[in-house]
Amino acid sequence: MKSQVLLVAALSLALSACADRDPAPTAVPPGDDALATDPAAPPPFDQPAGDVPPATAADVPAAPGAMPAEGAIDFAGFGPAAFGADAEQVRMAWGGDLQAMPEPDEPGACHYLMPAMAQGEGYRIAFMIEGDRFVRIDVRDREIGAPGGGRAGMDAAQIEALYPGRVETRPHKYVDDASYLRIADGAGGGGVLVFETDAAGRVGEWRVGLPPQVDYVEGCS
Repeated sequence: MKSQVLLVAALSLALSACADRDPAPTAVPPGDDALATDPAAPPPFDQPAGDVPPATAADVPAAPGAMPAEGAIDFAGFGPAAFGADAEQVRMAWGGDLQAMPEPDEPGACHYLMPAMAQGEGYRIAFMIEGDRFVRIDVRDREIGAPGGGRAGMDAAQIEALYPGRVETRPHKYVDDASYLRIADGAGGGGVLVFETDAAGRVGEWRVGLPPQVDYVEGCS
């Protein structure tokens, strides 16, 4: 009987000791900030308080196509690239990428160097290369002025007024009542300027370069 009383007393002391101990700390899952378990701790510096949607790039308007500087095109060529220069000199004068169109299928074949175009757009400016030499510039953009001030969109009377006494009118090869307005370099150089009009006498495009290439009505075709 005495031994049973002693056993009960020992068990009571053991249970009392266990009850007085602090509870074991709660484990923090890997990757969680330990400060999050403490309500008094400040929030982490690099974490937002709420959910944030994924970042997206801002809508940036497409840059307009490159334009030559005013006066860069003259009867002698394009800026520092005079007619007779090689293709690399033309690229350097342009200051950007120019694509060969069409790719020449043999050395010296006629082709154009053109800035990249948006899908569905025609060319604005093109540099003709033949015999590995720069020989002509073709322009359709109304914002690009020809030497002497002419440009696409003008009518034949305006061209006559800008180049008085210098315009030689030739009939268009394919379009009735359309024409080529041909103007030689007034300074005596070898360059020639040609405005191509439609049947209403409106300039649709122009070109400047050296004969005979400046008179190729189909370009490199």
